[in-house]
Amino acid sequence: MAIAHTVKPVTVLVDALCKEHLQGKDEVVRLAVIALLTGGHILVEDLPGLGKTTIALALAGITGLSFGRVQCTSDLLPSDITGLSVFNRETGHFNFVPGPVFNNIVLLDEINRAMPRTQSAMLEAMEERRVTVEGTTHQLPDPFMVFATQNPSDQSGTFPLPESQLDRFLICTGIGYPPEQLERSIIAGGGIRERIAGITPLVSTAEILTARRVVEQSIYLADKVVGYIHALVQATRLHPLIQTGLSTRAAINLAQAARAAAFLAGRDYVAPDDVKGIAVAVCAHRLVMRPGQTIQDRGELLREIISGIPLPLV
Repeated sequence: MAIAHTVKPVTVLVDALCKEHLQGKDEVVRLAVIALLTGGHILVEDLPGLGKTTIALALAGITGLSFGRVQCTSDLLPSDITGLSVFNRETGHFNFVPGPVFNNIVLLDEINRAMPRTQSAMLEAMEERRVTVEGTTHQLPDPFMVFATQNPSDQSGTFPLPESQLDRFLICTGIGYPPEQLERSIIAGGGIRERIAGITPLVSTAEILTARRVVEQSIYLADKVVGYIHALVQATRLHPLIQTGLSTRAAINLAQAARAAAFLAGRDYVAPDDVKGIAVAVCAHRLVMRPGQTIQDRGELLREIISGIPLPLV
């Protein structure tokens, strides 16, 4: 069954971005839109210069959402993200000056270059959609999504993200080098930042929030698909190379992402292939490997686990 016509504009975001502005980045764009539709956050890990920041800028432009950017460095302070109170001499009171986190889409560029104390400043924002500064709680806008980029951990000046923060990211993915012919055309055409700055929004905030409600309330998740998700989670907990398997939160996130994937495919029900297709991006970064197995590719390991679980017939 097709989804309602009233939310159709949101389903064309991926095609519009990839055809006009972000050729060759179809999958990471689709994952970013899935994160937006579920109220989740996305972490993109790859080498500098592959277009991670450009994707965030393009997503903000085509949705018309407010955009804030934080360039993470080792001397970045939590208040540089959340904001701080400044004394007003005229009134004799402190006024709160909001930081860049008070935007719909917040780009944390090279998040693992920030000190752990600064990284932890984002935990409340990512989980509760609010920040507390000097004892006062401030609500963040809705929708709210963190688009974080991360350099490979073997590069100098990086700090590993703690498991508690990794778990706050609905999706973790990479970009990779573009195909040869596409890279040649990119080199010939130069950067696209100027064109992205002039993107005309295709959807309104109201349409995004409506689509999010449809994903949450109107995309059917059959009992057999729930069982498939649970079987996958259980398999990670019993695997001999994995110290800590997937949590219940991870299972919930996988179901949410599968609903959004079905929505983008134009269906009002989740197929088992929706779960299989999104599982690595949602779950691999949450696995904690046993000592001596940390060099194991968690994505490949999860694909092996998934291949051993039969797809249910629904």
